Amino acid sequence: MKAIANIFVELFIDNAFVMSFLIVGIISLFSKFVADKLTRGKIHSSAIAIFLGLILAYVGGRATGGSKGLSDLPIFAGIGILGGSSFRDFAIISTSYGAKFSEIKKCGVIGVVALLIGVIGTFFVGALIAIAFGYHDAASVTTIAAGTVTFVVGPVTGAAVGADSAVIALSIAAGVVKSITVMLLTPMVAKKIGLTTPRAAMVFGGLMGTTSGTSAGLAATDPKLVPYGAMVATFYTGLGCLLCPSVLYFIMKIFLP
Repeated sequence: MKAIANIFVELFIDNAFVMSFLIVGIISLFSKFVADKLTRGKIHSSAIAIFLGLILAYVGGRATGGSKGLSDLPIFAGIGILGGSSFRDFAIISTSYGAKFSEIKKCGVIGVVALLIGVIGTFFVGALIAIAFGYHDAASVTTIAAGTVTFVVGPVTGAAVGADSAVIALSIAAGVVKSITVMLLTPMVAKKIGLTTPRAAMVFGGLMGTTSGTSAGLAATDPKLVPYGAMVATFYTGLGCLLCPSVLYFIMKIFLP
C-alpha cells in the first residue's frame, strides 16, 4: 500500500498542472452534488466551490506555514499555476471576449447608467472602507476600492498604480467576498426587489457586476434571466479596468497623497 501511495504522490508531483484540473473538477462535482441534493438549488454550486477552495487554501497555508495556500504542498503545486497570473489575465480577456458595443445598446440607456453607477458607486464605497481601515495613500485606497468592483479589477489596478503586493491580495479577497455574497443573496432577495424580468436582470448585472456572482445568482433564481444579466455584467469588469487605474485613481490623488 505504501508503494502505491508513493506512486500516486509522484504522479501528482510530476504532473502537477494536469492534476490540478482533476482536483478542481472533483471539487466542482462535489459542490454540484451538495448544491442539488442538500440545498435544492438555493445555493449555487459555484459559491460552494469557492468556499471550499478558500477553506483548502487556509488549511494548506496553516499546514506549511507558507503564503500560497494549498499550492505550498508539493502534490498540489499545480494549483498555484492554474490560479496564477496567466489565468487571471485569461479571465480578463474572456470576460470581454465576443462582447460588442452594439450588444450593450440593446440594453438601452438604463443599462449604461446602471454600469456607471455600479462601477463608480462600488469604487467609492470601497474607498471609504479602505480609509476606515487605515489606508490613506492613493495607490492602496484605489487598489482596494477596485477590488470591491471585482476581484479581477483589483490586481489589474494595483499593478498599474504600483500598489504593495499585500494590498493587491486584499483587493482580490474583497472581490471574492463580493462575488460570493452576490451568489448567495441574489436568489433570496430576487422576488423582493423585483428581479423577475429581463430588464431588471440587465439593471442588476450593471449594478452588481461580478459576472460569476451575477450569473450564478441569476441561475439559482431563474436560468432564463442569466443571459440578460450577464450581457451587462460582461462590460462591468472591462469598464472597471479602464476607469479604476486612470480616472478614478487621479481623483484619489487629488484627495490623498
